[in-house]
Amino acid sequence: MKKNMGSTDRIVRVLIALLVVILYFTNLITGTIAFVLLALSGIFVLTSLVSFCPLYLPFGIRTCKK
Repeated sequence: MKKNMGSTDRIVRVLIALLVVILYFTNLITGTIAFVLLALSGIFVLTSLVSFCPLYLPFGIRTCKK
């Protein structure tokens, strides 16, 4: 599994995940959409930790330098 995410992409994903978690705990998002967004946030954090996004593969996208 080669890295295909750059540091900027990873930071943006973690910030988006953090924003969703904050919105959830302040009750600004609730219900089914909240759980869907929390699941996506978990995926964002996981892909940021491993620096690999499987959705980038079919499209040939690489945000890392090399």
